[in-house]
Amino acid sequence: MYDKITPPTTGAKISFCNTEPIVPDNPIIPFIRGDGTGIDIWPAAQKVLDAAIKVAYKGTRQISWFKVYAGDEACELYGTYQYLPDDTLTAIKEYGVAIKGPLTTPIGGGIRSLNVALRQIFDLYACVRPCRYYAGTPSPHKNPEKLDVIVYRENTEDIYLGIEWRQGSEIGDRLIKILNEELIPATPEHGKKQIPLDSGIGIKPISKKGSQRLVRRAMKHALLLPKNKQMVTLVHKGNIMKYTEGAFRDWGYELVQSEFRSCCVTERESWILSNKEKNPNISLEENARMIDPGYDGLTEEKKGQIVKEVETVLNEIWESHGNSKWKDKVMVNDRIADSIFQQIQTRPDEYSILATMNLNGDYLSDAAAAIVGGLGMGPGANIGDVCAIFEATHGTAPKHAGLDRINPGSVILSGVMMLEYMGWQEAADLIKKGLGNAIAQSQVTYDLARMLEPPVQALKCSEFAEAIIKQFK
Repeated sequence: MYDKITPPTTGAKISFCNTEPIVPDNPIIPFIRGDGTGIDIWPAAQKVLDAAIKVAYKGTRQISWFKVYAGDEACELYGTYQYLPDDTLTAIKEYGVAIKGPLTTPIGGGIRSLNVALRQIFDLYACVRPCRYYAGTPSPHKNPEKLDVIVYRENTEDIYLGIEWRQGSEIGDRLIKILNEELIPATPEHGKKQIPLDSGIGIKPISKKGSQRLVRRAMKHALLLPKNKQMVTLVHKGNIMKYTEGAFRDWGYELVQSEFRSCCVTERESWILSNKEKNPNISLEENARMIDPGYDGLTEEKKGQIVKEVETVLNEIWESHGNSKWKDKVMVNDRIADSIFQQIQTRPDEYSILATMNLNGDYLSDAAAAIVGGLGMGPGANIGDVCAIFEATHGTAPKHAGLDRINPGSVILSGVMMLEYMGWQEAADLIKKGLGNAIAQSQVTYDLARMLEPPVQALKCSEFAEAIIKQFK
């Protein structure tokens, strides 16, 4: 089955049932060390993970690690341009759950991004990026502790699908010609728009299936959170891109109202219910006026639609959600993408789970990570229905490789996410507490040490791992 690697002789496979992992006490988990600083941060992370599992479960559980290869390290073993060998893909498919360090961007070999390739090969449609603050972490934000969000980023569609043509290419020019001469004029709403002839062209597909399976997973996660954090916000630019990003929003609402009706309420529904609770005799028209401030300036047809919306909500969910029962359900709302960038800074404690498309999610997750300490502390997971890969979210930083100085926090916390995904919450909590205590005591690597006031003596990468482990005792 394998060409150049051999699985562990002990351990068992993780299986899946209805998209949930079934985890034995001794799972075999493939790991990719990573390029550049992966040589430093993976050993540190593995040491922390193994120590936490040992302390939490007194030897009744352990991971059998299975080294597989990707990136530059794979080319050294498998040959030039073998950035993602079949051995690695076979191992991840067979064992279901994997973890990786940062990978280099290939030069040649036909792969634009190894990270994107892995997500698409295994249909890992949900990129999950928690952003929470650990006390003592230096931050450019005045109140970083107020931000505690989880970004659910759709992983397989949008511009990131990578379907594009270079300016001046034969296919690109043909496509522009067809669009300009045939398709755009045939669509009256586009008016006299034309694509400049010297353009590059990219395709932005957003599907109903892709949108709804992401929102479904975000909703399931929300139901596991404390009541005061049960909120899912659909992030989009639907005011401009109505048939892609606007459709994502609409399909998201459709999904939650059909599959999670008993345990969710939309923001707009909550306004309608609240208005009736405050005034039991309120008319449908007055309720409509209160939920839409521009109501009186609308056409009669539009007014009628909003009144009908109010009537439908009250008829369908007043009994199950009215009289403040909606306050105990998952709140689902939506925000324009540019607005949410402002609001995670000015009103961070008003948000919990942000569900968004690929490109917006890429920007948003990094911006949120910056508030709570940067990508060095930013974990990530890519999750599908029968596979999950957990990863450091930063780059390879080759100039720091082998110096034992880089912050291993991102891959350690990605390991925490993996443990939580596996149901090993006790070990996960132990690491979060240990890491938080180490940082609170200013036991940090150089990236954080130089930002503290006053600056402190930095720990090596390996020493930071030891400082976390010492907190377990």
